[in-house]
Amino acid sequence: MSLNYSIKILLNIKDKNIFFDNNFVENKNVKGITSKVFNAKLTYSPNHCPCCGGDGKQIIKYGFKASLINMPKISSFNTYINLKKQRFLCKQCNQTFIATTDIVNKHCHISKYTKFAIALEASEKISEKDIARHFSVSHNTVNRVISSHFNDYSPNKDFLPKVLCFDEFKSTKNCSGAMSFIMCDGITHKIVDIVENRQLSHLIDYFSRYTLEARNMVEHIVIDMYSPYLSLIKELFPKAKVSIDRFHLVQLVNRAFNKTRIAVMNKYSNKNKPLYNKLKKYWKLLLMSYTDLSYERKIYCRSFKRYISQKEIIDYLLNQDEELSMAYDVYQDFHYAIKKRSFELFEIALEKHKNIENKYLKTSLNTFKIYINHIENSLKYEYSNGPLEGINNKIKVIKRIAFGYRSFLNLRRRILITCNLINIKGTSSV
Repeated sequence: MSLNYSIKILLNIKDKNIFFDNNFVENKNVKGITSKVFNAKLTYSPNHCPCCGGDGKQIIKYGFKASLINMPKISSFNTYINLKKQRFLCKQCNQTFIATTDIVNKHCHISKYTKFAIALEASEKISEKDIARHFSVSHNTVNRVISSHFNDYSPNKDFLPKVLCFDEFKSTKNCSGAMSFIMCDGITHKIVDIVENRQLSHLIDYFSRYTLEARNMVEHIVIDMYSPYLSLIKELFPKAKVSIDRFHLVQLVNRAFNKTRIAVMNKYSNKNKPLYNKLKKYWKLLLMSYTDLSYERKIYCRSFKRYISQKEIIDYLLNQDEELSMAYDVYQDFHYAIKKRSFELFEIALEKHKNIENKYLKTSLNTFKIYINHIENSLKYEYSNGPLEGINNKIKVIKRIAFGYRSFLNLRRRILITCNLINIKGTSSV
């Protein structure tokens, strides 16, 4: 096996017209960084002149032109090929031209392999600036490479999944309301599309582009308690059942109870400082399901100056204030009904606490009454927005790593790439 062949295997070069020198590699300072530079020549005998189309017999070799080509890293070192490209002179048209190779585009110093590696890195949760630094290119180059390697994503307007999940996320500042709309398949959990604006008029225009047959395919839609979604579904998805995501049901009553706890806690800030401190310290225990609390396992608590179990702590706190105790009963009743997925228990809790005076919980109960039909579907069917919330968390990570995005189109493309919804093109299309 020749040395020239071995180097080509190392650099993944298949061009038979590239030949490496005996002194094929050396350490050089490139842009202030110690790099591996491979020395090679590109030469061959052309069959015709690309300028006039003349016969190859009229073409003579006319020296070399060196080009420093950026290659993927080797052993964490920046890697380049100092490629001396053969120059040719056509005697027929008196024009000169340079030898070409398939490892790099004409008038370009970044190899196709490097561009392909950049595109592969873009599918990971890493900022474009870090990708640029890793491959010793500019951020604009990374942006151009991503745009050239991935087609624009366009969903099929003749098809929609049987189950859809609707949600929104904080988008770029140039979006109206700074919130964008996202939907995914409730069964496969794959993103269907991302829309720049979540406002009702914009969503109606967007979904009107789908055929009536496609919209009639949708049998179930899971949403949060954002009222414009109900108007949208009623107008464009008349056959779809609507569920309120169970997480948002728990979250609604959770926040109401926590506000009550804070109000009660502040009431004792001056009158009973030890109780104030206990209500502040053990807030997590108050939000736990009572059935999950331990009664047998006891730990030493400085606040009580003795060994005490979780249930004993909760019972003590509830005995100190009647308002907190009543609010706790309401919270636990709804929490248990949602946990058991029992609409019957949910209705019993709603009837049992219909006359509650606590303003925070009263607002939550009134909201439950408004969405009661959709809550029944939530407790009856398995579908939830859990997968979509996971996607939203991934979007937050992408934005945080990049320190935000200015362009919605760039953000949308990056989300779809990291979620593997856009397939990378082959190296031949770089």
